[in-house]
Amino acid sequence: MSSPGSTRTGIDADIDRHRLATRLGRAVAGLAEPPCPPVAVVDRDAFDANAADLVRRAGGKPVRLATKSLRIPALGERALAVPGFHGVLAYTLREALWLFDAGVCDDIVMGYPSVDRVAIRRLCDDPAAARAITLMIDDPAHLEVVTAVRGPGKTRIRVAIDIDAGLRLGPARVGPRRSPLYDVEPVVALARDVVRRRAFDLVGVMTYEGQVAGVPDRVPGRPGRSLVVRTLKSASVSQIHERRARLAGALSEVTRLQFWNAGGSGSIETSSHDPAVTEVTAGSGLLGPTLFDHYACFTPQPAAFFGLPVVRRPALDCVTVAGGGLIASGPAGRTRSPTPWAPPGLRLTATEGAGEVQTPLVGATAASLALGDLVWFRHAKSGELAEHVRRVHVVSGDAVVDRMPTYRGTGNAW
Repeated sequence: MSSPGSTRTGIDADIDRHRLATRLGRAVAGLAEPPCPPVAVVDRDAFDANAADLVRRAGGKPVRLATKSLRIPALGERALAVPGFHGVLAYTLREALWLFDAGVCDDIVMGYPSVDRVAIRRLCDDPAAARAITLMIDDPAHLEVVTAVRGPGKTRIRVAIDIDAGLRLGPARVGPRRSPLYDVEPVVALARDVVRRRAFDLVGVMTYEGQVAGVPDRVPGRPGRSLVVRTLKSASVSQIHERRARLAGALSEVTRLQFWNAGGSGSIETSSHDPAVTEVTAGSGLLGPTLFDHYACFTPQPAAFFGLPVVRRPALDCVTVAGGGLIASGPAGRTRSPTPWAPPGLRLTATEGAGEVQTPLVGATAASLALGDLVWFRHAKSGELAEHVRRVHVVSGDAVVDRMPTYRGTGNAW
């Protein structure tokens, strides 16, 4: 039996995608009030299957939920209810405080440093929140920002150190430009600085190997490039495992850490197998955006879609849908554009691409579409779809079973 939103190729895949279009269209057609496009949908069955697979791949280590890859509080709670998930990785401090106040989670690690003095002051003034939220740092200046707004006698602040997990090959470096910390000595120096300060508790470390977790390595039609990516990934895994061991040994002489966070949806296996790592992070693997279609280690089920209605027909082999310009962050290019997914047989044009207010689509399937029919797209990245809508419609089979507000739908924009 095919999986929901299957990424199989060939005739079977086309059949799957025709069925998906019919199923999703039938689900939203049953709503009492037709939603305004884009119509955001999450397939609950695919979401649950992806959550179970992430836990399986983690091999017994806890999976920390990356909220930036969902941005839908109720879906976050659904993931956290799955045995094997524990805690969240937030992307802004105001978001972390909101999640704590809303009762979504009481174990929140910041994935990025914050210099938001208003939010930091609020954290310092709330002992319960300070016990639940861990700030991320990679520079003594981050500590100074907290010190400047923290009054005397306030609660202690939990912090974790972000360490660059990129690959170094001589002068070349591969991986995200995140932390300036790489070698053991500066990491230990910062750790000692934290421990010396009465206002802070050093509780954890993060080493995110984005060059492993976030890069597809089995792309159809690109065998040479895919081989290079897999080779670089293998070298990166070997290097970071060895470096984590040295870092862990040195840090153990400074303090006892509560957690060592690593990985992402695309690197769970290698991250969880590292003895230094106590937990892995995942989020994109829950929704399966197009950037995660071509990995050698896993194949998530596409679980998030947005529907746009056909509003006109410029030619027999061309239709125009309303909106569509939901471009993903990252380096500009074709891979950041949304993909017309269901029904199959449609593609963006090279001259117009995905437009803000309208998007032309060409292909043989266009001739069979009528005005008002929905074309279902997949976003390139996980989580960013939620920034464009106030709610998502959760479907199971061909019925809407829930409607969940996004962060935007709760009145928040972080």
